[in-house]
Amino acid sequence: MVHIANESVLLLVDIQQRLMPSIFEGDRVVKEAVRLARIAQILDVPIIGTEQSPEGLGENVVDIKMLCDQTLTKHHFDGCEDGLVEALPGQRRHVIVAGCEAHVCVLQTCMGLLKRHAEVTVVVDAIGSRTERNYKAALHRLAEAGATFATVEMIAFEWMETSKHPRFRDVLALVR
Repeated sequence: MVHIANESVLLLVDIQQRLMPSIFEGDRVVKEAVRLARIAQILDVPIIGTEQSPEGLGENVVDIKMLCDQTLTKHHFDGCEDGLVEALPGQRRHVIVAGCEAHVCVLQTCMGLLKRHAEVTVVVDAIGSRTERNYKAALHRLAEAGATFATVEMIAFEWMETSKHPRFRDVLALVR
């Protein structure tokens, strides 16, 4: 599956201040999610963030929050149960997903999206869990459910399609 920018929306799941210190390689997850969101902004891909019970886990990290076009508060682990489907731009049925935790909110939200016939791609270098075991188990279940996997750079180059893209150099600066 090739990802087309004008058919995509970026979903950043629960990259929250109080959660990230507990995430295995949490700094990498934040760094890659921010890089992906900056690329999405350059290429006019809408960005939706979610925050799981922010009264307990805090808001999303500042660098993530400021890149989101909108942020949804949720209490279900599956964001679809708290208004995510309604928040998706109607013509964009391909959801590119990054965030935490891979085996809880990312997994359940992706399952909810797949159940509602969205195309889901999980950005493996921009998701995380508290343990590597939970991360790997989530990837296994997501693959079985029909999600596809990509990296930040794969998404970036597929969104641009060509080195002649008018924003190629801007995106390339973030890839290097």
